[in-house]
Amino acid sequence: MATMTMYPDDERLPRGERAAFNLYAVSAVVLFVLMMLIGLVMRTAQGEWMSVPPNLFYQLLSMHGAGMVGTMGMVTTAVMWFFLRKYVKLHLWAFLANYLLFLLGALCIIGAVFLGGYAALWTFLYPLPVHAMAMWSGGAAAWFLVGYLLIGVGMLLFYLDAAWAIIQRFGNLGRALGLQWLFGGEIDPNHPKAVVASTMVIIANVLGILAGAVVLVLSLIDVADPQIAFNALVMKNLIYWFGHMYINATIYMAVIAVYELLPRYTGRPYPISRPFLWSWAASCVFVIVVFPHHLLMDYAQPRWLAIMGQIVSYGAGFSVFLITAWGALTNIHRSGMRWTMPSRLMVLAMFGWAAGIVPAILDGTIAINRVMHNTQWVPGHFHFYLLLGVLPMALALIYHVIGSREHAPPNSGADRIGFPLYLLGGLIFTFAFLDAGHLSVARRMATHLPEWQGTDHMGAIGALLVVLAMLYFMARIALGLLRANPDARAAHPAR
Repeated sequence: MATMTMYPDDERLPRGERAAFNLYAVSAVVLFVLMMLIGLVMRTAQGEWMSVPPNLFYQLLSMHGAGMVGTMGMVTTAVMWFFLRKYVKLHLWAFLANYLLFLLGALCIIGAVFLGGYAALWTFLYPLPVHAMAMWSGGAAAWFLVGYLLIGVGMLLFYLDAAWAIIQRFGNLGRALGLQWLFGGEIDPNHPKAVVASTMVIIANVLGILAGAVVLVLSLIDVADPQIAFNALVMKNLIYWFGHMYINATIYMAVIAVYELLPRYTGRPYPISRPFLWSWAASCVFVIVVFPHHLLMDYAQPRWLAIMGQIVSYGAGFSVFLITAWGALTNIHRSGMRWTMPSRLMVLAMFGWAAGIVPAILDGTIAINRVMHNTQWVPGHFHFYLLLGVLPMALALIYHVIGSREHAPPNSGADRIGFPLYLLGGLIFTFAFLDAGHLSVARRMATHLPEWQGTDHMGAIGALLVVLAMLYFMARIALGLLRANPDARAAHPAR
């Protein structure tokens, strides 16, 4: 049975696909380390352990936000591609085009920030990029926006290729999502979870990317002619529709690794079920309409949008998570799971996703949002599920691929040291943010009051531990992927 084989033949990477996957994986870990170093510098500067001028701080904050979100999108796209290609015919050119456009976009953004001085953050809220009070030029703003457009075009190409391949195999996206089994009928036990999750991501994130393209083009028009005025509230809604969908898609692409790999490490099947299909169908709708929970402080927003944002927040986050967590826990329980790096990372990812959702749901509650929204509670919750949830899912796949080339899942002594270092650093780092939010420390501030700096110092220590662990992961992954024997025997029994 293919799903119970640790390294099945249909996951074998021919030379071209292997090179493409290596490009994604190695580039991602290198970029993550660089963005984490920027984060460490910012937390250290807020604690006054080093001096960073405010203008440079906001440039770094812009680079860190855009870089982290973009890189998370890139590496989780590789996760989706790796598994989806087993079930439908994907074109390698689309996967490579996405990578090349990502690199071009990243270069535009880096140039805009470090050469042009752009510092309007990754959210590029209209009309700030154009009205910069001489801090940066319109050209710098334009390069930043063009960088986003290139990244979005690349991802759109990949999604359209995937959507066409899914339709060719399953007839339409609804059948791929399993809608025909929601109310009855015998579910095909071989219907791939990877296809269900990928279809949901394609539907939701294509809409998000198109919304992003609209607002990016309008912003570029504003750069060309600053006298043209657009409705700022509509622009903000488009930005958060795009941004929310893009970063949420990374979770749903990355969790495919858990669905595909966990049964191999527990030795138990992980069957598809009606509640599973319902949860993904519901999330497909909820994730599209939940974005107003980012705009609860915008009092010009229609009240019904704010109420919808709060109500849908409870459904959007919990449905897929609960069904996934329940499935994973029952799969692991008394399984005698083999504890290696991929399995440790998958369990950590489930914990990080769960723990990160709680403060997110709280922040999506209007009464709490009025108090917490402009505090460090917000970076606390999204760092929690990205650092300890999404990234470990992607790392689990990369470590698993390294294992396929070494005939066994990686589990060296250095791995066993690097993992707890990453976990400890991640917990210190994220709880420092959440505690700062509890203390009402304002977010996005280059300079902090002395009373706030205790949490800054804890955050900097946590960030340092994470960076050290990631430096090890980077070296381990680069050597493991680039030096591995491509002709190594691929398939052998699970566990």
